[in-house]
Amino acid sequence: MTWKTLSPLWLRRLLIAAMAALLPGLGSSGAWALTPVDLELVLAIDVSGSVDFEEAALQRDGYVRAINSPAFAKAVAGGVLGRIAVTYVEWAGDDVQATVLDWRVIDGAASARAFAKALGAAPISTGPWTSISDAISFAVPLLESNAFQGTRRVIDISGDGPNNVGAPVTEARAAAIAKGITINGLAIINDRLQPSGRPQLKDLDRYYAACVIGGPGAFLVAAKDFQDFGRAIRHKLLFEIAGIGPHFGVPGAGGRLLMQNVSLTYPLGCDIGERRLRQLRYRFDDDL
Repeated sequence: MTWKTLSPLWLRRLLIAAMAALLPGLGSSGAWALTPVDLELVLAIDVSGSVDFEEAALQRDGYVRAINSPAFAKAVAGGVLGRIAVTYVEWAGDDVQATVLDWRVIDGAASARAFAKALGAAPISTGPWTSISDAISFAVPLLESNAFQGTRRVIDISGDGPNNVGAPVTEARAAAIAKGITINGLAIINDRLQPSGRPQLKDLDRYYAACVIGGPGAFLVAAKDFQDFGRAIRHKLLFEIAGIGPHFGVPGAGGRLLMQNVSLTYPLGCDIGERRLRQLRYRFDDDL
């Protein structure tokens, strides 16, 4: 392999690795003071009203097990720099976002285990409504103001329903993409009724593909239910760390589709969550 055969992404990685080796302590402020990493990753997890405590615990356990796995540490070590920076956020409505674990460097099995242990011991947040847009808007400054310089910057959104409050999700997505940030998704498909008694979207993976994910190499993984979440997040994290999204329509483990970002439209509209919530409120007002 020669430099002419390398992709632009790998050329960028090699350049950052070279700068990190040659100029490890240059400057006390500015870009040169940032710690180079292969990936800056915001894990943003839905803890809205449609996710009960048992399901929230299953999500948390899925991340703990995935990060604690030998495959995760091996994937991190396989990067050009062999280290990533990760922060863990839980979100619900437009005023409910909480940083559970602030930025930490993971550079091997020991630091991955430490992250997983701290995450497992942290309390689980909760809140009403679902604002994917505010989760994205909350995550962007975390990537813009941290102490790291990554070859990739990714917001990983996992959830079980569409945006229903806050700004339109497509506007938040566009603002993040304009900053060079990629948004990946993990759609949790389930048939459990919401607290309001309404069913969840049956094609939430299509909603995420058309309305949520975006940016270079963006993709999503679908979990068939919360019990399947652990399997889905393991595969998704490995794809994210490696920087290679799955091809659209390729079946993943368990037969679920791993869908890469393509030009899709959602037939019910990206504002389906907001419209469903308005209908619910009108019905509630009529019953008073």
